[in-house]
Parts: sequence; C-alpha cells; structure tokens
Amino acid sequence: MAALWSGRFEKDMDELVKKFNASIGFDQRLYNEDIDGSIAHVTMLANQGIVTEDERDEIIRGLEQIREEIGASLNSSGDYVEVPGMNGISPLFSYNDEDIHMAIESRLTDLIGDTGKKLHTARSRNDQVQVDCRLYLQRKIAEIAASLARFEEVILNKAEEYVDVLMPGFTHIQHAQPITVGFYFMAYFQMFKRDIERLRDCYDRMDYSPLGSCALAGTTFPIDRHETAAMLGFSGPTENAMDAVSDRDYMIEFLNAASISMMHISRWAEEFTWWNSSEFSFIDLDDSFCTGSSIMPQKKNPDIAELLRGKCGRVYGDLMALLTVMKGTPLAFNKDFQEDKERLFDAADTWQASIEIFANMIEQAAFREDVLNAQLNRGFLNATDVAEHLAQKGIPFREAHEIVGRMVRVCEEKLREGAEKESSGDQFGLEELTEEDLSKIDSRLSKKMLGDISIRACVEARKSFGGTAPDEVRRQIETGRKWLAEFMA
Repeated sequence: MAALWSGRFEKDMDELVKKFNASIGFDQRLYNEDIDGSIAHVTMLANQGIVTEDERDEIIRGLEQIREEIGASLNSSGDYVEVPGMNGISPLFSYNDEDIHMAIESRLTDLIGDTGKKLHTARSRNDQVQVDCRLYLQRKIAEIAASLARFEEVILNKAEEYVDVLMPGFTHIQHAQPITVGFYFMAYFQMFKRDIERLRDCYDRMDYSPLGSCALAGTTFPIDRHETAAMLGFSGPTENAMDAVSDRDYMIEFLNAASISMMHISRWAEEFTWWNSSEFSFIDLDDSFCTGSSIMPQKKNPDIAELLRGKCGRVYGDLMALLTVMKGTPLAFNKDFQEDKERLFDAADTWQASIEIFANMIEQAAFREDVLNAQLNRGFLNATDVAEHLAQKGIPFREAHEIVGRMVRVCEEKLREGAEKESSGDQFGLEELTEEDLSKIDSRLSKKMLGDISIRACVEARKSFGGTAPDEVRRQIETGRKWLAEFMA
C-alpha cells in the first residue's frame, strides 16, 4: 500500500531513508492505546453525524480484530515473535507502515475497504501520537506508583524489624552520631514518598486529551472533544490545539521524576555496595543478588547494587536527550519529536525494573548487629550529645562544643600513650575519662554532671519530632503506614 501521504509526491522514499524515518520498530508498543483512541474518535464522529453508525460499527469491529491479531503476534514475554529481517517488528507490520498509526490504519483498510479511510477524519497523527503517549504514560505511572508503594511497604517492615538496632550515622563518610537502623530506613521512606507524590502531580498535569487538536489548529468538522476526553478517561480536553501537539513537557516532567527517584535508588545502592565490603561488613546481601568472580573464587560481588547505581545514569541520559531535542524546536510539530518515545519507554522500563529488583534485594538483606555494635565504639559518636548536655546545664553551646573537643583530644592522647584496649581499632571513649581527666579539661566537669553518655542513652534521648529515638521512629513508621494505606485505598 502506498504511503498515506503519497499524493503530493512523485517518487517513493529511498529504502534506507524509510528505515531511518520509521518509528514502527519502537512505537508499535502503543497499539492498544492507539486502538482505544481510534474507537473513541470514531464513536464521537458517529454521534456528531460525521460518519454513519454502520460505518462506526464496521470500523470498531475491524480495530478489535487488529487488536487480537497484534496480541496473537506477541510471545509469552510480551515481545513480538522474531521474523528474519524485521528486527523485532510485529510480523503484521513493515517499515513501509512508518509508524503504529499508519500501520493500524493500513491494516484496517485491508480488512474493511474504503470505510477504513474515514477513521482519520478530523484528526492528525500529531494529536493521535499525543493521545497514545498520554494514555501509555497514565498506565505506566499507575504501575510505577504501585511498585513504589510495594517498595515503601518493604521499607516500613525493615524499619520495624530494626527499630531498636543501633548503627553509626555518617557525614562526610565519617562517624557522626549514633542512630537506629530503623531511623535510617525511614529516611529513605520519605524520599520515595516524595517520588510517589511527584508521579501523582505529573499525572494530574497530563490528564487532558489532545484528541481533536489535529495538526495544530483544530478542525472545521463539528467534533466534540469533551466527549472523546471523557470516553478515554481524561479530566477534559487540552485548551490550545497548538500547545497540545507541540510540547512534550509532561514527558520531561515524568523523566525528571524518574531521574530523581533513580538518584535515590543509586545513593542507596552505593551505600549497600560499600556496606557489603570487607571494610564495612555492615550487611549481608542475599546470594541471589550477587555474582562471583571468573578468577577469584572467594568473591561475592554486589553486582545488582552496582548495576542499579549505573542505571541511574541511563535515565539521566533519557532526560537530557529529550530536553536537548525540545530546546530548539519551533511551534508546532517537528519530526524531532519522534525521538521522544524511545527515551520515554527506556526510562519507564528501567525505572520500574529498578524499583522492583531493589525492593526484593532490600527485603532479603540483613544487617549484622555484631559489626554495627563494634562500630559504635569508634568516632566519638556521643560527642554532640555531650555538648548538648553541657548546653542544657547552662554552658553556652559554642563553649560546650570547645570543651567536648578538648575531651576528644585527651581521649586520643590516652590511646596513643598506649592505654590497654581490647583491640587496636577501638578508641578511648568519652565515657572512660576519669574524674581527674575531666577536672583538668574544665573545672565544671564531673562524672555526675555528664550523667549517662552511653551510645544507647544518647539515641534514646533524641526524642525530638523526626529524631532517631526508637519511640519516635515507631511514630514515623505508624504515620508512614497510614499514609501508604490512604494512597493505596
């Protein structure tokens, strides 16, 4: 069949150019959305008296048959059955079809004859592709939000499991203050909660139908865009036809949300990669998320965490690619826009897979409490708590800060002088300073004045809203569960 736009041209396209120009190799995944949009469109055309009811019914029967044919050409994995020379294109299509819209219309005309040619009345591929992409993205947002919600449930369960387990908190990759593992998990809960909220915001802004915008300026046919928007489940039609067909900001917003979320995944994967190492040994990753070495038999490599970390850059690339495509495109439609779908599909697939795999890895990971407990004796984790305690006793905080700094220095000097310790890696702790040591540092200091400055006591004292005290973390978990239940309702 000749190209649908062939009337203007005397020559057919060069074969190499056909393949270069075609998007059927990747936009064929939009077939369901394209058929749904077409059914809504022809139903509206019949309601408006632009086509007859018999023509509408014939077109819809043809479209449903095409849907079944395309579905039958998929294998159990949802991919098209490989055909030699077709590079993964459905055997129903060819590069001559150019894109999924022309492919379906061409097949429809083969099935029902000239009646099929009436389907494109009062629409353009410019608005058609936007309808398809918005319907596709609405579905993907729902799927990804569900994957994130399941991930959040895993995080909450882990936070509850480790709500009383202590670990070092870090700044500048150095021991900073003691926290609970549950508190650590709840920090990531908040990050992924905002990722879900960004997705909801993105959905709300794109929840408008471009169908009927046509090429860029609307149509002279008496169409009802509100009707098609309602049939497709949109909140309403887009306000401006030129804007509807010429911008991809909703895709960019989605890619931005994906990039931020992948950054959160990458940061966590980075920590797990470090903590799985011999130098840290904070966690045990399940064997099913690790690989071995081809030459070193002792190795257990955190390959999946590393790969998740690497996938972040891929999604960043998708965002930057589409931003770059759009930055110099004048209104209205430009062929450059064909580059949007591969970026969109790749980011959506990568993000969703990363969430689901990481959730499973987190669920099966275990923290080593013996190693964490040993680490609590390093880095003077209770130094800030001592300074705050002195400030509560009436010493200005800056002065208290200086006093504790001197206490740390004395501890380090005692260790260098050869104070006996259980292991060479342990420090001489602030709580081990004698009354004589304390009085030399500052005459106001005493064991009684300092009170209980053990690591456990320091953690339990941090009861401020959002703090690391176990009871406060339990409140955070309860609040998180309520939010998650409301989201999933």
